[in-house]
Amino acid sequence: MKDIPVFTTQNGAASLTLREIPYRGIAYIKIQSSLEPAALIEECVQFCTMCGAERIVATGHPALEKYPLRNAVILRQRPLAGLPDTDAALFPVQAHTLKQWLEIYNTGMKNVANAAWMTEKDGQEMLQKGDGYFVHRGDTLLGIGKASYDKIGAIVAVQKGAGADVVLALCHALTADTAMLEVASNNDRAVRLYDRLGFVPVAELSRWYIVK
Repeated sequence: MKDIPVFTTQNGAASLTLREIPYRGIAYIKIQSSLEPAALIEECVQFCTMCGAERIVATGHPALEKYPLRNAVILRQRPLAGLPDTDAALFPVQAHTLKQWLEIYNTGMKNVANAAWMTEKDGQEMLQKGDGYFVHRGDTLLGIGKASYDKIGAIVAVQKGAGADVVLALCHALTADTAMLEVASNNDRAVRLYDRLGFVPVAELSRWYIVK
């Protein structure tokens, strides 16, 4: 199912993310502009529902504050200097290991707020960028993630307690002086991990409200 970058009505414009509906049953609405936001939100919800969305969240307008807050997306960062080290090693994703990486990612991120399902096409784009990694300690797979320049993401640990090693190993692939990542405010386990590793909040990127 394709996203709609600009969904326009007489009440305004919004972008609709529909690609998650077949995989997680959820749609995302981002209000771009509106003089009648309540009416626009209603129209967007109706359209997403017709597309099969069971859950719908929205961002981008103060009118959404009357709805229950689902989560905020927070940008966190810390200097690489002084970051604890790890003996875990990075192994770049290759064509013959892409399917395994995607399976781990989609399984691990299934219930994480604002995480996007990754398709084969997304995986091929990741291969071209070269920013996808497996994290191992010896023969043991600890997890996966993405890392490039100053940004790490798509972090999934597959061993209990391995989250810190996965993050620290991914930091080895960064070339900037600072490591940055995004986290949903209601992802309590990840928030505790990033607090422990010294990643401090620097910006609130968005707030998402439950509109269905």
